Amino acid sequence: MDKTIKDKLAQIIENMPSDWLRLTTHRLDIYNESLAKVEFLQKLEEITNFENQELEKLPTAYDYIRLGHPLSCILEWAIAKASNLNPESVISFSSQSMPILAVLRANKFLGKKTQIVSEKPISELFSSVYQYDFIQTQELEKDFDGTTIVINGSEKADINVTLFDNLGSVILVNDNNIDYIKEIQHVRRRESIAMTPQNCLTAIKGILGEAGRGITKTDTSELTKTIQEITSSNTQVAFSNCGLSAQYAIMMGQVHFANDKHPGKDIKFIVPPNCYGGTNDQARRVAACIDNVEIIDLPVDSGKDMVTELERILTDVAHADAVPFIIGEIPTNPRVEIPDLIKLRETLKKPRFTNDGATAVGAVFNLDQTFCPNVKFFGDHGYLNDVKVISYVSGSKFPSGGLCTAGYAVASDSAAEYMSYVENHLRLCDNEATDLQLQILTREMPSMNERIAKAYANTRGFVDYIQEILPKAKINFVSHELADATFTPSVFSLDLPAQSEEHKRELNHKLIRMMIDAIPEESKHCVSYGQLKGCYWTVPATSTQGTTKESDKDYIVRVSVAADFNLAKHKEVFKRFVKESY
Repeated sequence: MDKTIKDKLAQIIENMPSDWLRLTTHRLDIYNESLAKVEFLQKLEEITNFENQELEKLPTAYDYIRLGHPLSCILEWAIAKASNLNPESVISFSSQSMPILAVLRANKFLGKKTQIVSEKPISELFSSVYQYDFIQTQELEKDFDGTTIVINGSEKADINVTLFDNLGSVILVNDNNIDYIKEIQHVRRRESIAMTPQNCLTAIKGILGEAGRGITKTDTSELTKTIQEITSSNTQVAFSNCGLSAQYAIMMGQVHFANDKHPGKDIKFIVPPNCYGGTNDQARRVAACIDNVEIIDLPVDSGKDMVTELERILTDVAHADAVPFIIGEIPTNPRVEIPDLIKLRETLKKPRFTNDGATAVGAVFNLDQTFCPNVKFFGDHGYLNDVKVISYVSGSKFPSGGLCTAGYAVASDSAAEYMSYVENHLRLCDNEATDLQLQILTREMPSMNERIAKAYANTRGFVDYIQEILPKAKINFVSHELADATFTPSVFSLDLPAQSEEHKRELNHKLIRMMIDAIPEESKHCVSYGQLKGCYWTVPATSTQGTTKESDKDYIVRVSVAADFNLAKHKEVFKRFVKESY
């Protein structure tokens, strides 16, 4: 690598802001999503003096570190410079498998063949379960009619993948093909994560010839016990590098399970069309790749009842003799609604029959429990204790207090047989949690329920105050009755009264600006939940990160409150907002 680039790298690493290693979510008010990574690097290259205060002024690289972050951008930029590529053509992953799957996915839809040059064998499951076509060889066939991927080799190919031991990988698109770059980036966005900040720093120090900080192998027995106590699950715990990686392993594990146990049957994933954007997008991406997998929309908001809709859909799936898997958030996002859990349990337990009168395959409920990880769905008194449920949580929220992206999954006793498949596909995709992520969860999770209780109390106080001084505002939050039943989220959505949709959007941004200007140490314009301190604001509430259809977006404010929160100050600013706006 050129000495000039190394010198710049060394200066950047010496003076970088501490938040580059610490934060998982970044400011939206200095973020242009259409120029993610690009604007950050453009401004970086304009700097002549890499002092801390100059680096702090840089725009947001990505809004959430799962997608990328300052250190992943800088690692990619340095490698691109050394390889004479555009920085956008170099993409880092926490996984060593997912960049390869990203190219295979792109070629599946382009109708192109793929040659993988690798000494390490590629699992046949990528062909039989994931339905990707490829040829593996240990020697490069230069006249190959298709795309060639070389893994850890010196020969330049269409695609080169460099593996970093225990850190992840970096993929290089050597012809700067924008179509491949977009597809690879989308896989990192939805089915995996960028190389973590700490691992990027270690990789950069390796390039500079310095030793990175070693992370000892983490014993997960204490963390496993904590999660089993919180969830009342008796099964093994699967640890992923993020919540969406857990969901991907669950989905692919269930496809694998269904193919093994119910060969020849169609598989139906039943998914709300306006749930969290990543959940929705990923599920449809999986279905697009696999011939016998289909998505069925499950309406859950705007007057639609989850249980009623589920009863109708499961009856239809049974008549078709298909295998049903449900993906659902409880509470729903962003409207914080909770279905009748007694009726949901009855619906999931109900025997169903095919058109021929045979017993149909029972449903499995994949429960995204991110917004209420303290609620017990399993165990003797669990809400769904005797039906097939796999529960998964994004640990970037309350489990870690916003300090890392790791996720985890557990199952009810009757769904325990799926967990070995889930863990197998986490390993296969190399999407397991890193050792540092596991250390953070081990440290933070014992205090999780206490933080949830404090954050709920703050949220309830803020919600009650808003309702008192602006009674026409529509607020989506749990009732006192649901809170008594242990559903105590600390996120609510706020639909401000307005003369028109345009006026409402103006008011949304005015409110957020006032909060940030008045309480900059607490109020942030960014996306998260369960953070250790302050109040996070975002709009639209339905999703972020650019893949939800405009018609499915919900232009209401989503407010996430922490356990450490200045309620009096936030009340004061909201009162001033009402006085100025109404």
